[in-house]
Amino acid sequence: MATQVQTIPAPTNVGTLLPSISLWQREIVRFYRQRSRVIGVIVSPVLFWIVIGSGFGSSFRGGNASSQHYLDFFFVGALTMIVLFTSIFAMMSLIEDRNEGFLLTVLVAPVSRSAIVLGKVLGGATLSAIQGLIFLVFAPLVGIHFTIATFGLTALTVFLVAFSLTALGFAIAWPMDSTQGFHAIINLFLIPLWLLSGSLFPLAGASFWIRLLMRINPLTYGTEALRTLLFPFSASPDFPLASSILILGIFSALMFALAFFMANRRTTKPAA
Repeated sequence: MATQVQTIPAPTNVGTLLPSISLWQREIVRFYRQRSRVIGVIVSPVLFWIVIGSGFGSSFRGGNASSQHYLDFFFVGALTMIVLFTSIFAMMSLIEDRNEGFLLTVLVAPVSRSAIVLGKVLGGATLSAIQGLIFLVFAPLVGIHFTIATFGLTALTVFLVAFSLTALGFAIAWPMDSTQGFHAIINLFLIPLWLLSGSLFPLAGASFWIRLLMRINPLTYGTEALRTLLFPFSASPDFPLASSILILGIFSALMFALAFFMANRRTTKPAA
């Protein structure tokens, strides 16, 4: 008598949390295995901070604190630079995953695309936030001393900046097949985004059209929130801390929605 074997159908969806955690862990492990990337992300902004800050020196007068040294002012700009470059370049892994066939494997698996977006963006944002917080070990050199509250708000602001920029990087990298094209977009769009965020010079004293661009630049609100937390005496009354963090949170949500839209709108081509 033949025995009938009943097969159990494979699940069509394994959920969102577990695949997201797996992709998040993969981003962390892969980044820290490439020590040259870790060193470059930290050392380059530190050199920028020291060289540019020392070069301008006491000739700079910024914000409401007329005696502030440029080395102090540019500390926030260097921190923002670390977060921006780590966030954006972390999403180059998306192009590498496509060319190596890994992304195609994930796409055909019973995993929702929301899990892919969440895992990749959280992975890049975590890396960026960690690198930014590591840079804060230099904070005592410019007279910054944290309380539990200020450090918590600083960490939150750094993470929101990292999350929004990583989601933006995901949206840019998703339709691309080459890292050269990705670099071109960075040079054309993201560098000016950083330059006009108040990282290099304050909004006060800039020309009208520059001030207008800085006010509509979402990264400005992250930079000003960090400056308010790290240097309360130089806080700008035009950028209250609560409203800056709120705008930054809205920007993060919009960028994640854009990344999710791009992931569901485009299909990935197999590598040639």
